[in-house]
Amino acid sequence: MSHSTPSINHELRVAVLGGGPAGLMAAEIIAIAGYKVALYDAMPSVGRKFLLAGVGGMNITHSEPHEKLIERYSTAAFLKPCIDNFSSQALCDWIHGLGINTFVGSSGRVFPTDMKAAPLLRAWLHRLRELGVEFYPRHRWLGWTEAGDLRFSEQRDNLAATKIVQVNATVFALGGASWQRLGSDGAWVSLFEQKNIQVNHLLPSNCGFDIHWSEKFQQEFAGAPLQTIRLTTVNLDSHQKSIRGEAAITKTGIEGTSVYALSASLRDSILAKGFAELRVDLLPDVPREKIIAQLNKPRGKNSISNFLRKQLNLPAVKVALLRELTPASIWQDSRQLADALKNLSLHLKAFRPIDEAISTAGGVSGNELTTSLMLKKIPGTFCAGEMLDWEAPTGGYLLTACFATGRTAGLGLVKYLQDKPQ
Repeated sequence: MSHSTPSINHELRVAVLGGGPAGLMAAEIIAIAGYKVALYDAMPSVGRKFLLAGVGGMNITHSEPHEKLIERYSTAAFLKPCIDNFSSQALCDWIHGLGINTFVGSSGRVFPTDMKAAPLLRAWLHRLRELGVEFYPRHRWLGWTEAGDLRFSEQRDNLAATKIVQVNATVFALGGASWQRLGSDGAWVSLFEQKNIQVNHLLPSNCGFDIHWSEKFQQEFAGAPLQTIRLTTVNLDSHQKSIRGEAAITKTGIEGTSVYALSASLRDSILAKGFAELRVDLLPDVPREKIIAQLNKPRGKNSISNFLRKQLNLPAVKVALLRELTPASIWQDSRQLADALKNLSLHLKAFRPIDEAISTAGGVSGNELTTSLMLKKIPGTFCAGEMLDWEAPTGGYLLTACFATGRTAGLGLVKYLQDKPQ
Protein backbone atom coordinates (compact mmCIF):
# COMPACT_ATOMS: atom_id res chain seq x y z
CA MET A 1 0.00 0.00 0.00
CA SER A 2 1.49 3.33 -1.06
CA HIS A 3 0.85 6.79 0.41
CA SER A 4 0.62 10.04 -1.51
CA THR A 5 1.89 13.44 -0.36
CA PRO A 6 -0.43 14.86 2.35
CA SER A 7 -3.04 17.33 1.16
CA ILE A 8 -4.32 20.04 3.49
CA ASN A 9 -7.98 21.09 3.53
CA HIS A 10 -8.36 24.65 4.83
CA GLU A 11 -12.14 24.93 4.35
CA LEU A 12 -13.78 22.65 6.87
CA ARG A 13 -14.57 24.14 10.24
CA VAL A 14 -16.00 21.19 12.16
CA ALA A 15 -15.14 17.50 11.94
CA VAL A 16 -17.15 14.61 13.33
CA LEU A 17 -15.24 11.33 13.48
CA GLY A 18 -17.45 8.26 13.47
CA GLY A 19 -20.67 7.56 11.59
CA GLY A 20 -22.65 5.72 14.25
CA PRO A 21 -25.69 7.16 16.08
CA ALA A 22 -23.58 9.38 18.37
CA GLY A 23 -21.59 10.90 15.52
CA LEU A 24 -24.61 11.38 13.27
CA MET A 25 -26.56 13.05 16.07
CA ALA A 26 -23.66 15.40 16.84
CA ALA A 27 -23.40 16.26 13.14
CA GLU A 28 -27.11 17.07 12.97
CA ILE A 29 -27.02 19.38 16.00
CA ILE A 30 -23.96 21.23 14.70
CA ALA A 31 -25.31 21.57 11.16
CA ILE A 32 -28.63 22.91 12.43
CA ALA A 33 -26.63 25.64 14.19
CA GLY A 34 -25.27 26.69 10.80
CA TYR A 35 -21.77 25.27 10.88
CA LYS A 36 -20.23 23.36 8.02
CA VAL A 37 -19.76 19.75 9.13
CA ALA A 38 -17.55 17.06 7.63
CA LEU A 39 -18.21 13.56 8.93
CA TYR A 40 -15.41 11.01 8.57
CA ASP A 41 -15.73 7.26 8.91
CA ALA A 42 -13.21 4.48 8.34
CA MET A 43 -15.77 2.20 6.69
CA PRO A 44 -17.19 2.45 3.14
CA SER A 45 -20.54 3.63 4.56
CA VAL A 46 -21.88 4.95 7.86
CA GLY A 47 -24.14 3.29 10.41
CA ARG A 48 -22.95 -0.28 9.85
CA LYS A 49 -23.19 -1.43 13.46
CA PHE A 50 -26.51 0.38 13.78
CA LEU A 51 -27.86 -1.55 10.78
CA LEU A 52 -26.61 -4.90 12.05
CA ALA A 53 -28.11 -4.24 15.48
CA GLY A 54 -31.46 -3.84 13.74
CA VAL A 55 -31.38 -7.16 11.93
CA GLY A 56 -33.26 -8.95 14.72
CA GLY A 57 -35.58 -5.99 15.40
CA MET A 58 -34.48 -2.40 15.94
CA ASN A 59 -34.77 -1.86 19.69
CA ILE A 60 -34.29 1.89 19.75
CA THR A 61 -34.97 2.75 23.42
CA HIS A 62 -37.05 1.71 26.45
CA SER A 63 -40.37 3.08 27.68
CA GLU A 64 -39.85 2.59 31.43
CA PRO A 65 -40.13 5.66 33.70
CA HIS A 66 -37.26 8.10 33.30
CA GLU A 67 -36.03 7.66 36.88
CA LYS A 68 -35.80 3.90 36.38
CA LEU A 69 -34.07 4.30 33.03
CA ILE A 70 -31.42 6.56 34.53
CA GLU A 71 -30.59 3.85 37.09
CA ARG A 72 -29.39 1.62 34.25
CA TYR A 73 -26.35 3.91 33.93
CA SER A 74 -25.50 4.14 37.63
CA THR A 75 -21.75 3.76 37.16
CA ALA A 76 -21.43 6.78 34.84
CA ALA A 77 -22.72 9.92 36.55
CA PHE A 78 -21.83 12.12 33.56
CA LEU A 79 -24.57 10.40 31.52
CA LYS A 80 -27.44 11.59 33.70
CA PRO A 81 -27.60 15.20 32.44
CA CYS A 82 -27.20 13.96 28.86
CA ILE A 83 -30.20 11.64 29.16
CA ASP A 84 -32.17 14.08 31.30
CA ASN A 85 -31.92 16.51 28.40
CA PHE A 86 -32.70 13.89 25.74
CA SER A 87 -34.94 11.30 27.33
CA SER A 88 -36.35 8.17 25.76
CA GLN A 89 -39.54 10.11 24.98
CA ALA A 90 -37.53 12.91 23.36
CA LEU A 91 -35.71 10.29 21.29
CA CYS A 92 -39.03 8.81 20.16
CA ASP A 93 -40.29 12.29 19.24
CA TRP A 94 -37.13 12.85 17.21
CA ILE A 95 -37.63 9.55 15.38
CA HIS A 96 -41.24 10.47 14.62
CA GLY A 97 -39.91 13.69 13.13
CA LEU A 98 -38.06 11.57 10.57
CA GLY A 99 -41.39 10.06 9.51
CA ILE A 100 -40.74 6.76 11.37
CA ASN A 101 -43.47 5.52 13.69
CA THR A 102 -42.70 3.50 16.82
CA PHE A 103 -44.48 1.09 19.14
CA VAL A 104 -43.87 -0.26 22.64
CA GLY A 105 -43.42 -4.02 22.87
CA SER A 106 -44.69 -6.23 25.68
CA SER A 107 -41.32 -5.93 27.46
CA GLY A 108 -41.45 -2.13 27.39
CA ARG A 109 -38.87 -1.91 24.64
CA VAL A 110 -39.50 0.61 21.87
CA PHE A 111 -39.22 -0.38 18.20
CA PRO A 112 -39.82 1.27 14.82
CA THR A 113 -43.13 0.01 13.46
CA ASP A 114 -41.45 -2.05 10.73
CA MET A 115 -38.79 -3.31 13.22
CA LYS A 116 -35.98 -2.26 10.86
CA ALA A 117 -33.05 0.14 11.14
CA ALA A 118 -32.54 0.81 7.42
CA PRO A 119 -35.57 3.10 6.82
CA LEU A 120 -34.64 5.19 9.86
CA LEU A 121 -31.03 5.52 8.74
CA ARG A 122 -32.05 6.43 5.17
CA ALA A 123 -34.39 9.16 6.39
CA TRP A 124 -31.74 10.47 8.76
CA LEU A 125 -28.98 10.61 6.15
CA HIS A 126 -31.36 12.42 3.80
CA ARG A 127 -31.96 15.04 6.49
CA LEU A 128 -28.23 15.41 7.18
CA ARG A 129 -27.40 15.90 3.50
CA GLU A 130 -30.12 18.54 3.25
CA LEU A 131 -28.46 20.27 6.22
CA GLY A 132 -25.20 20.32 4.27
CA VAL A 133 -23.31 17.63 6.17
CA GLU A 134 -20.52 16.24 3.98
CA PHE A 135 -19.61 12.57 4.29
CA TYR A 136 -16.11 11.20 3.88
CA PRO A 137 -16.09 7.39 4.03
CA ARG A 138 -12.93 5.27 3.98
CA HIS A 139 -11.11 7.85 6.12
CA ARG A 140 -9.23 6.28 9.02
CA TRP A 141 -8.07 8.69 11.69
CA LEU A 142 -4.31 8.46 12.34
CA GLY A 143 -3.97 11.02 15.12
CA TRP A 144 -3.03 14.67 15.43
CA THR A 145 -0.19 16.58 13.80
CA GLU A 146 2.17 18.64 15.97
CA ALA A 147 0.03 21.64 15.11
CA GLY A 148 -3.10 19.87 16.35
CA ASP A 149 -4.63 19.18 12.93
CA LEU A 150 -6.30 15.86 12.14
CA ARG A 151 -4.47 13.22 10.14
CA PHE A 152 -6.39 10.68 8.06
CA SER A 153 -5.57 7.81 5.78
CA GLU A 154 -8.00 7.94 2.87
CA GLN A 155 -8.51 4.68 0.98
CA ARG A 156 -8.62 5.19 -2.78
CA ASP A 157 -8.55 2.19 -5.11
CA ASN A 158 -6.12 0.19 -2.95
CA LEU A 159 -4.02 3.31 -2.37
CA ALA A 160 -3.89 5.11 0.96
CA ALA A 161 -3.65 8.89 0.60
CA THR A 162 -2.67 10.79 3.75
CA LYS A 163 -4.86 13.81 4.38
CA ILE A 164 -4.40 16.59 6.94
CA VAL A 165 -7.54 18.50 7.94
CA GLN A 166 -7.57 21.77 9.86
CA VAL A 167 -10.70 22.38 11.94
CA ASN A 168 -11.93 24.69 14.65
CA ALA A 169 -13.55 21.93 16.68
CA THR A 170 -14.03 18.16 16.60
CA VAL A 171 -16.41 15.52 17.90
CA PHE A 172 -14.97 12.04 18.32
CA ALA A 173 -17.54 9.24 18.24
CA LEU A 174 -15.29 6.32 17.33
CA GLY A 175 -17.07 3.56 19.24
CA GLY A 176 -15.66 0.87 21.49
CA ALA A 177 -13.94 -2.32 20.40
CA SER A 178 -16.72 -4.83 19.75
CA TRP A 179 -17.79 -5.93 16.28
CA GLN A 180 -14.49 -4.78 14.82
CA ARG A 181 -15.41 -5.77 11.28
CA LEU A 182 -17.95 -2.94 11.37
CA GLY A 183 -15.34 -0.32 12.27
CA SER A 184 -15.16 -0.20 16.07
CA ASP A 185 -11.67 -1.52 16.65
CA GLY A 186 -10.47 0.65 19.56
CA ALA A 187 -7.45 1.86 17.57
CA TRP A 188 -8.08 5.38 18.89
CA VAL A 189 -7.14 4.40 22.46
CA SER A 190 -3.37 4.65 22.01
CA LEU A 191 -3.72 7.98 20.19
CA PHE A 192 -5.68 9.44 23.10
CA GLU A 193 -3.23 8.03 25.63
CA GLN A 194 -0.40 9.78 23.78
CA LYS A 195 -2.18 13.01 24.75
CA ASN A 196 -2.22 11.90 28.39
CA ILE A 197 -5.98 11.37 28.30
CA GLN A 198 -7.10 8.68 30.72
CA VAL A 199 -8.77 5.84 28.87
CA ASN A 200 -10.02 3.07 31.12
CA HIS A 201 -9.32 -0.41 29.79
CA LEU A 202 -11.82 -1.54 27.15
CA LEU A 203 -13.68 -4.68 28.23
CA PRO A 204 -16.55 -6.73 26.81
CA SER A 205 -20.04 -5.85 28.00
CA ASN A 206 -23.28 -7.74 27.30
CA CYS A 207 -21.22 -10.80 26.51
CA GLY A 208 -21.24 -14.56 26.87
CA PHE A 209 -19.17 -16.64 29.27
CA ASP A 210 -17.13 -19.84 29.12
CA ILE A 211 -18.01 -22.98 31.05
CA HIS A 212 -16.17 -26.28 30.83
CA TRP A 213 -18.92 -28.49 29.36
CA SER A 214 -18.43 -32.19 28.87
CA GLU A 215 -18.03 -33.19 25.24
CA LYS A 216 -21.34 -35.08 25.28
CA PHE A 217 -23.33 -32.14 26.67
CA GLN A 218 -21.64 -29.72 24.28
CA GLN A 219 -22.38 -31.84 21.23
CA GLU A 220 -26.01 -32.47 22.14
CA PHE A 221 -27.10 -29.09 23.48
CA ALA A 222 -24.96 -26.29 22.00
CA GLY A 223 -27.47 -23.78 20.69
CA ALA A 224 -30.33 -25.02 22.88
CA PRO A 225 -32.45 -22.34 24.59
CA LEU A 226 -32.89 -22.23 28.35
CA GLN A 227 -36.33 -20.71 28.72
CA THR A 228 -38.17 -19.57 31.85
CA ILE A 229 -35.26 -19.49 34.28
CA ARG A 230 -34.01 -17.15 36.98
CA LEU A 231 -30.33 -16.20 37.08
CA THR A 232 -28.67 -14.81 40.19
CA THR A 233 -25.19 -13.52 40.93
CA VAL A 234 -23.48 -11.66 43.76
CA ASN A 235 -21.22 -8.75 42.83
CA LEU A 236 -17.94 -7.79 44.49
CA ASP A 237 -19.81 -5.54 46.93
CA SER A 238 -21.86 -8.56 48.11
CA HIS A 239 -25.03 -7.23 46.49
CA GLN A 240 -27.21 -9.88 44.91
CA LYS A 241 -28.71 -9.31 41.50
CA SER A 242 -31.34 -11.58 40.02
CA ILE A 243 -33.24 -11.64 36.74
CA ARG A 244 -35.98 -13.84 35.34
CA GLY A 245 -35.73 -14.55 31.64
CA GLU A 246 -33.93 -16.85 29.27
CA ALA A 247 -30.47 -17.80 28.06
CA ALA A 248 -28.85 -20.14 25.57
CA ILE A 249 -26.31 -22.92 25.85
CA THR A 250 -23.32 -22.35 23.56
CA LYS A 251 -20.46 -24.55 22.50
CA THR A 252 -18.19 -22.71 24.91
CA GLY A 253 -20.61 -21.84 27.71
CA ILE A 254 -23.68 -19.66 28.08
CA GLU A 255 -25.06 -16.40 26.66
CA GLY A 256 -28.38 -14.63 26.10
CA THR A 257 -30.36 -11.60 27.24
CA SER A 258 -30.53 -12.54 30.94
CA VAL A 259 -26.82 -13.36 31.00
CA TYR A 260 -26.04 -10.04 29.36
CA ALA A 261 -28.02 -8.23 32.05
CA LEU A 262 -25.67 -9.69 34.67
CA SER A 263 -22.51 -9.58 32.57
CA ALA A 264 -20.88 -6.59 34.31
CA SER A 265 -20.98 -8.30 37.72
CA LEU A 266 -19.88 -11.62 36.27
CA ARG A 267 -17.02 -10.06 34.29
CA ASP A 268 -15.77 -8.05 37.25
CA SER A 269 -15.82 -11.16 39.44
CA ILE A 270 -13.73 -13.05 36.90
CA LEU A 271 -11.24 -10.19 36.72
CA ALA A 272 -10.96 -10.06 40.52
CA LYS A 273 -11.13 -13.76 41.45
CA GLY A 274 -10.49 -15.68 38.25
CA PHE A 275 -14.02 -17.08 38.14
CA ALA A 276 -17.66 -16.17 38.68
CA GLU A 277 -20.59 -18.14 40.03
CA LEU A 278 -23.94 -17.92 38.30
CA ARG A 279 -26.90 -19.47 40.12
CA VAL A 280 -29.79 -20.83 38.05
CA ASP A 281 -33.34 -21.55 39.14
CA LEU A 282 -34.61 -23.94 36.48
CA LEU A 283 -38.20 -23.74 37.78
CA PRO A 284 -38.71 -20.14 38.97
CA ASP A 285 -42.50 -20.48 39.02
CA VAL A 286 -42.61 -23.70 41.05
CA PRO A 287 -42.02 -23.61 44.86
CA ARG A 288 -39.43 -25.97 46.30
CA GLU A 289 -41.98 -27.89 48.39
CA LYS A 290 -44.17 -28.53 45.36
CA ILE A 291 -41.13 -29.88 43.49
CA ILE A 292 -40.40 -32.24 46.39
CA ALA A 293 -44.02 -33.43 46.39
CA GLN A 294 -43.87 -34.15 42.66
CA LEU A 295 -40.57 -36.01 43.02
CA ASN A 296 -41.95 -38.17 45.83
CA LYS A 297 -44.66 -39.63 43.60
CA PRO A 298 -44.21 -43.24 42.46
CA ARG A 299 -41.79 -43.42 39.54
CA GLY A 300 -42.85 -46.78 38.19
CA LYS A 301 -40.76 -47.96 35.28
CA ASN A 302 -39.72 -44.45 34.23
CA SER A 303 -36.07 -43.52 34.26
CA ILE A 304 -35.28 -40.62 36.56
CA SER A 305 -34.80 -38.37 33.51
CA ASN A 306 -38.20 -39.28 32.04
CA PHE A 307 -39.76 -38.96 35.48
CA LEU A 308 -38.42 -35.41 35.82
CA ARG A 309 -39.66 -34.49 32.37
CA LYS A 310 -43.16 -35.81 33.09
CA GLN A 311 -43.60 -34.64 36.66
CA LEU A 312 -42.03 -31.21 36.31
CA ASN A 313 -42.45 -30.58 32.59
CA LEU A 314 -38.69 -30.18 32.29
CA PRO A 315 -37.33 -29.96 28.73
CA ALA A 316 -34.42 -32.19 27.80
CA VAL A 317 -31.85 -29.38 28.01
CA LYS A 318 -32.74 -28.61 31.66
CA VAL A 319 -32.57 -32.28 32.60
CA ALA A 320 -29.20 -32.60 30.85
CA LEU A 321 -27.88 -29.42 32.50
CA LEU A 322 -28.92 -30.76 35.89
CA ARG A 323 -27.13 -34.03 35.20
CA GLU A 324 -24.08 -32.18 33.86
CA LEU A 325 -23.60 -30.12 37.03
CA THR A 326 -24.68 -32.36 39.90
CA PRO A 327 -23.29 -35.59 41.39
CA ALA A 328 -25.20 -38.81 40.69
CA SER A 329 -25.71 -39.29 44.44
CA ILE A 330 -28.35 -36.55 44.74
CA TRP A 331 -30.63 -38.00 42.06
CA GLN A 332 -32.16 -40.44 44.52
CA ASP A 333 -32.82 -37.74 47.13
CA SER A 334 -35.88 -35.62 46.32
CA ARG A 335 -34.85 -32.77 48.63
CA GLN A 336 -31.32 -32.48 47.29
CA LEU A 337 -32.62 -32.72 43.74
CA ALA A 338 -35.17 -29.98 44.43
CA ASP A 339 -32.42 -27.80 45.88
CA ALA A 340 -30.38 -28.29 42.71
CA LEU A 341 -33.34 -27.46 40.47
CA LYS A 342 -33.90 -24.22 42.40
CA ASN A 343 -30.24 -23.28 42.88
CA LEU A 344 -27.95 -24.83 40.30
CA SER A 345 -24.39 -23.46 40.34
CA LEU A 346 -22.59 -22.62 37.10
CA HIS A 347 -18.85 -21.99 37.34
CA LEU A 348 -17.87 -19.35 34.77
CA LYS A 349 -14.18 -19.43 33.99
CA ALA A 350 -13.83 -16.59 31.45
CA PHE A 351 -15.76 -14.00 29.48
CA ARG A 352 -15.88 -14.18 25.72
CA PRO A 353 -13.53 -11.98 23.61
CA ILE A 354 -14.42 -8.32 23.29
CA ASP A 355 -14.98 -8.57 19.55
CA GLU A 356 -17.89 -10.96 20.20
CA ALA A 357 -19.52 -8.68 22.77
CA ILE A 358 -22.58 -6.60 21.99
CA SER A 359 -20.96 -3.53 23.51
CA THR A 360 -17.89 -2.24 25.33
CA ALA A 361 -17.19 -1.14 28.87
CA GLY A 362 -14.34 1.25 29.60
CA GLY A 363 -13.25 4.18 27.49
CA VAL A 364 -12.52 7.87 28.01
CA SER A 365 -12.79 8.55 31.74
CA GLY A 366 -15.51 10.90 32.91
CA ASN A 367 -12.79 12.78 34.84
CA GLU A 368 -11.35 13.93 31.51
CA LEU A 369 -14.60 15.59 30.41
CA THR A 370 -16.50 18.78 31.06
CA THR A 371 -20.29 18.63 31.45
CA SER A 372 -20.54 19.29 27.71
CA LEU A 373 -18.30 16.24 27.04
CA MET A 374 -15.33 18.36 25.96
CA LEU A 375 -11.87 17.05 26.75
CA LYS A 376 -10.40 19.30 29.44
CA LYS A 377 -6.90 18.84 28.02
CA ILE A 378 -7.86 19.62 24.40
CA PRO A 379 -10.34 22.51 24.22
CA GLY A 380 -12.67 22.25 21.25
CA THR A 381 -12.47 18.46 21.20
CA PHE A 382 -15.57 16.55 22.30
CA CYS A 383 -16.30 12.84 22.76
CA ALA A 384 -19.55 10.91 22.51
CA GLY A 385 -21.03 7.44 22.32
CA GLU A 386 -19.50 4.12 23.23
CA MET A 387 -15.93 5.44 23.39
CA LEU A 388 -16.87 7.05 26.72
CA ASP A 389 -16.55 4.96 29.88
CA TRP A 390 -20.06 3.69 30.52
CA GLU A 391 -22.05 0.53 30.02
CA ALA A 392 -25.69 -0.45 30.11
CA PRO A 393 -27.75 -3.57 29.51
CA THR A 394 -29.41 -4.34 26.21
CA GLY A 395 -33.00 -3.25 25.84
CA GLY A 396 -32.57 0.07 24.06
CA TYR A 397 -30.35 1.60 26.75
CA LEU A 398 -27.19 1.41 24.63
CA LEU A 399 -28.64 3.41 21.75
CA THR A 400 -30.38 5.85 24.07
CA ALA A 401 -27.05 6.86 25.61
CA CYS A 402 -25.33 7.07 22.24
CA PHE A 403 -27.97 9.43 20.88
CA ALA A 404 -28.00 11.49 24.08
CA THR A 405 -24.21 11.90 24.32
CA GLY A 406 -24.00 12.75 20.62
CA ARG A 407 -26.54 15.49 21.14
CA THR A 408 -24.72 16.79 24.25
CA ALA A 409 -21.38 16.87 22.44
CA GLY A 410 -22.94 18.64 19.45
CA LEU A 411 -24.54 21.30 21.63
CA GLY A 412 -21.30 21.69 23.57
CA LEU A 413 -19.32 22.20 20.38
CA VAL A 414 -21.78 24.81 19.10
CA LYS A 415 -21.55 26.76 22.36
CA TYR A 416 -17.74 26.48 22.28
CA LEU A 417 -17.59 27.99 18.79
CA GLN A 418 -20.13 30.69 19.66
CA ASP A 419 -18.17 31.71 22.77
CA LYS A 420 -14.75 31.52 21.15
CA PRO A 421 -13.32 34.85 19.98
CA GLN A 422 -13.16 34.91 16.19
